[in-house]
Formats: sequence, C-alpha cells, structure tokens
Amino acid sequence: MLVRIVTIILPVLLMILIGWLYGRRARPDMSATNRINMDICVPMLVFSALAARDFDLAANWKLIPAAIGIVVLSGLLAWPVSRLAGISPRTLLPPTMFNNCGNMGLPLALLAFGREGFNASVMLFVVSNLLHFTLGAFVFCRQTRFTGLLKNPIVIATAAGLLFGILDLHLPEPLMIGIKMMGDVTIPLMLFALGVRMVDARLSGWRIGLLGAVLCPLTGLLAAAVLVPLLQLDPAMRAQVYLFGSLPPAVLNFLMAEHYRQEPDRMAAIVLIGNLASIVFVPFGLWLALA
Repeated sequence: MLVRIVTIILPVLLMILIGWLYGRRARPDMSATNRINMDICVPMLVFSALAARDFDLAANWKLIPAAIGIVVLSGLLAWPVSRLAGISPRTLLPPTMFNNCGNMGLPLALLAFGREGFNASVMLFVVSNLLHFTLGAFVFCRQTRFTGLLKNPIVIATAAGLLFGILDLHLPEPLMIGIKMMGDVTIPLMLFALGVRMVDARLSGWRIGLLGAVLCPLTGLLAAAVLVPLLQLDPAMRAQVYLFGSLPPAVLNFLMAEHYRQEPDRMAAIVLIGNLASIVFVPFGLWLALA
C-alpha cells in the first residue's frame, strides 16, 4: 500500500518541483499560459471526460451530491472555527470549502484509478468549479453578479459534455482524439504552473496558513465520512470521494482573494502551506481510498 501511494504522489510532486525550480530561475509570466489552459485545455478535458464512451454518467450521478455535500459541510464546519479564531469567514471559508481538485486532484485520480476513474473524478472537479464561481464568489462578496457565468468556457464544455453523455451521443473518433489530446495538456501544465506560483508565495502569515492547511483536508475528510454511508457509495465512488476530501486549498482561492481584495496575503499563506501539508494529508486520503 505504501509503495503504491508513493508511486501515485511522486510524479505529481516532481512536476510541481520542476515548475518551482524553473520559476526561481526564469521568473516566467504564466498569465497568458494559464489563460489558454483555462479557456481551451480545461474545457477540452471536461468535455472529453464527460462525453467519453467509457464514462457512464448514470452510474456516477451520486458524485454530484457528494461534491456538493463536501463543499457545503466543510464551510459549515469551518464557520465556528473562523469565529473562535477571530478570522473573517470571507477569508477562511473559501479555502476550506474549495480544494485543489484541478491542479492536484485530477492527476492523482488518473494515477490512482486509471482513465475510467479519472473521468469520474472530472465530475467532482466540474461541480466544485461551478460552486466556486457561484457560491464561492458570493462568500467573497455578496454583491457578486453571475451574468457572465454562461459565457465561461468550462461551463459551456460541462453542459455540452453532459448533453452528449445523457443522450449517448458520440463525435467521430478522430475528432475526439484531437479534443482529448488538447485536454491532456491540462494536467502537467496545471502542476507546472502551481510550482511557478509557489515561488512568489510567502510564509509571513504562517499561523493562519497552518490553520487553513489543517482545516481544509480535515473538514473534507469528515464530510466524506458522513456522505459515503449516507449516499451508499460503491467502493469506486467511495475512493473518489475520500481522495477529493483530502485535497489542499485551491490556488484559485488566492486569485479570487486578489480580485475581491479580501486579505490576499493571508490567503496566499493558506494556499501555500496547505499545498505543502498535502504531503501528509493526501497519502492519508489515498490510504482511505485504496483500503
């Protein structure tokens, strides 16, 4: 079991390390690359996974309430902690509720569960991502408007992928191969970009960073422990949910904190330390998933 967990985690850490080393040396501007990834590659990945011939949407529908439940329950568990610690809920709740299911969760799922399990994990990523741009944005700012959400490429790709899955439609194989190849760029590019971004992160707010680092996977795993028997998940979905619950805070939380001017320095510390702490929590989540 230990050897398998190490085999799953090492490639992920290696790609992050390469990004960090290159970031320290070259200081690249990743903004254009990240934009291309989010506007083109991620939507291709989402569509190719949801519309894949080997992905049974009906069999995996329980992953949708599981993802919603983990996000909401994590926020509810973190709320009293933020009050007791004297930290604004707008700062502590988002990184607790929304984890790194894209940069880290997708490659881990691919390595742990293979292509079929990876396609199922995309469901968790899609639900979390949609909630992040809606519920998460509302937590950051209650005056948030969602009029532009329908123009989001990931939302469009999700709707198209679900439509193809529900109606059992399939694109010609050469076209699907091209779309899948574009989507496959996403994972290594996400991990590389995460490493580059960590170069500029600072540990000045290490206390709140440590609290967020522990709170995110802890509440996620507690929520998973509640939802697995409640939803009567089969072993494959149970494994997906436990891995999802153990993930660290999403890097997107930092970008949204900057956008809404909600203590971005403290958020950077939570994201940085949280992703470093994943070395402890993710193996535990994998152990629960693979046990």
